[in-house]
Amino acid sequence: MVSFYQDTLEGQIKRLQQDVLRMGSLVESSVILAYQALFEGRLSAVDLIDQQDQHIDQFYRQIELDCIKVISVQAPVSQDLRLISTLMQLIRDLERIGDYAQDLAELALRMGQYTPPPEFERVKQMMQRCQSMLNHSLIALVDLDAEKGLHIKQEDDAVDEDYRVVYESLAQRTHFQGSLEPLLLLLLMIRHLERMADHSTNIGRRVAYIVTGQR
Repeated sequence: MVSFYQDTLEGQIKRLQQDVLRMGSLVESSVILAYQALFEGRLSAVDLIDQQDQHIDQFYRQIELDCIKVISVQAPVSQDLRLISTLMQLIRDLERIGDYAQDLAELALRMGQYTPPPEFERVKQMMQRCQSMLNHSLIALVDLDAEKGLHIKQEDDAVDEDYRVVYESLAQRTHFQGSLEPLLLLLLMIRHLERMADHSTNIGRRVAYIVTGQR
């Protein structure tokens, strides 16, 4: 098998795309595991996410290195250069989503000590939307579909509304019984999810830029 650096530019680009999709698949798996930890009580998922995060970081470093090498050696132009440079930005979004999945799973360990507040159900819906957004952003990347990529922003608006509703509900509480920690944990959760959705939106926009060349 021809090594990456001995391959043609077309072959190198294809391999880069495949590696990005493999990385995306791992990130999507981590988000699913975080959901299971938070809402299905599968706390063993936390260790699995930690293991996957190491592989995600390895993908991130290798893809970035390969992109730099292709640009410096092959000197691609036009759409090829736009694709490679955008992939370098896109993998940062994926890496951050993986980090947020890891953070959410760790919050599940602490939330498991308490009876979830009523807002927890809205947070569950919020995370389901985030999962859907990530999935749609990866499909847009596979298909190099600009329209699908840009449509993700509409889904982000729904996540922003979830954030507003949960935050305002928590902020308006004036009487507390028991520990404040579960409420603080919810605030951290919705912040992580809001950022996760933003990064999925970024991926969709980057896909559109690859295809159209317009930001």
